[in-house]
Amino acid sequence: MYKVSENPSKNRTDRQVSNHTALTIMTGLFVTSYLVSNVMAVKVISLFGLFYFDAGTIVFPFAYMLGDVLTEIWGYRTARKVIWLTFVCNIIMVVCTQIGVWLPSPDYLDETARAYDHIFNCVPRIVVASLTGFLLGELSNAWLMEKIKERTKGKRLWVRTIGSSAVAYLFDSLPFVLIAFLGVVSTHDLVMMIVFQYAAKLLIEALFGTPLAYAAVHAIRRYVKR
Repeated sequence: MYKVSENPSKNRTDRQVSNHTALTIMTGLFVTSYLVSNVMAVKVISLFGLFYFDAGTIVFPFAYMLGDVLTEIWGYRTARKVIWLTFVCNIIMVVCTQIGVWLPSPDYLDETARAYDHIFNCVPRIVVASLTGFLLGELSNAWLMEKIKERTKGKRLWVRTIGSSAVAYLFDSLPFVLIAFLGVVSTHDLVMMIVFQYAAKLLIEALFGTPLAYAAVHAIRRYVKR
């Protein structure tokens, strides 16, 4: 029976398309997670009157997980480009929401306008704090992921995800909380926010982010190689 030979050039093209699609999806999720966490960070949550953290802390570790996947699959140079793209997108969000604050609204929607202004007048400070911590944290996280991968010869992904995050969260949490909430909350609450945010982010990364990173890396590699 005549068998049609496989076309290597077609397979390479298919793999390139799959790789591009996977990278596009991961980039979109990465950018979205940071935009969402910055808006959520306006609200400070109190647990039993002892622990304080901004609501964005819930989403933020998953952004780091996506950063880990980007570095693991596509390398530090690609991850760095996505990080800078996210930086620009955050600035665009601040500019656009501030234009919305400045524009007038009808009197019968005055309550809605005040609520909008209250939230998005806080966002610029939150975003400045976030971008400072974001660049310090994400760039150090991606760089450490790459270095640990070289040392471990590509083995033990959990060591890379948790190890890099343990250092990167220090560079992120400290400047973020100080810039975003200094003068807004008491010194005691400020210290508690730094400690709790760091611990909570690392715990979420270890319990949820790392298993998701394993699943995402496995799924992407299978998808790209199919």
